[in-house]
Amino acid sequence: MFGLRTHVRCENVVWMSLDGLSRSRANGEFVQSLERGLAVIRVFDVNHARLTLAEASRLTGLTRATVRRVLHTLAALGYVSTDGKSFELTPRVLDLGYAYLSSLNVGDIAQPFMEALSERVDESVSVAVLEGADVVYVARVPTKRIMRITLGLGSRLPALWTSMGRVLVADLPEPDRRALAEAEATTARPEVSGARRSADELLQLLDGVRAVGYALVDQELEAGLRSIAAPLRDRNGRVVAAMNVSTTVSRVTKERLVGQLLPALMQTAVQVSAQLAER
Repeated sequence: MFGLRTHVRCENVVWMSLDGLSRSRANGEFVQSLERGLAVIRVFDVNHARLTLAEASRLTGLTRATVRRVLHTLAALGYVSTDGKSFELTPRVLDLGYAYLSSLNVGDIAQPFMEALSERVDESVSVAVLEGADVVYVARVPTKRIMRITLGLGSRLPALWTSMGRVLVADLPEPDRRALAEAEATTARPEVSGARRSADELLQLLDGVRAVGYALVDQELEAGLRSIAAPLRDRNGRVVAAMNVSTTVSRVTKERLVGQLLPALMQTAVQVSAQLAER
């Protein structure tokens, strides 16, 4: 599912030990309705992208009445969508994992490695995380060359039109990738210079990113701007952020970007991932 599956903190115990769970129940601090809501969210996965009330009830072990209330509450809040018969998660569920990404301090960990990479390749280096349909910049080492786009910490860009965003979305399960691609295909993006792409075209691009392990975007976000991105992984191998090198067509050819800058980027991404794995 969106967010939670990608940003789980531990391998075996997600929130608390069984002893802690029992103590919370006993002292009245346990919120059962929240537990049930999370149980319904977690039941969506690659094999259950769309569920009816009956299916969600069977998979969670909760009554249909309880599942109905939970799903309609999630729909009202924008976390699920429904056609009246079945339900599916929306990209907004990604927001639930953003707090975990913030706690990782990805930007702080990556900063010294980014500075070394920027000095090595003499180009701007950035790190971003996925939030909804956008990437959010959490670290950046710019060069002094002037580009039209002004980026800083907290800047947001449409994920599927950026190299970092494509790396992040490509790692999501297929139903989640498709949901974002279909939403983007129907969204007007006046800030994007590239031609509009269909959902199938976007999915094909993401398949290519998954196959090669990096993403290259050439003048799609802005004329004259090209960038290349690599994934940053946590201790479980999940892609929790992405790092890119951005440049201009007048400075770096695509051949040099892939042949010379990409190896340096990938090496740095491995170093940062090793640091994240220790968190």
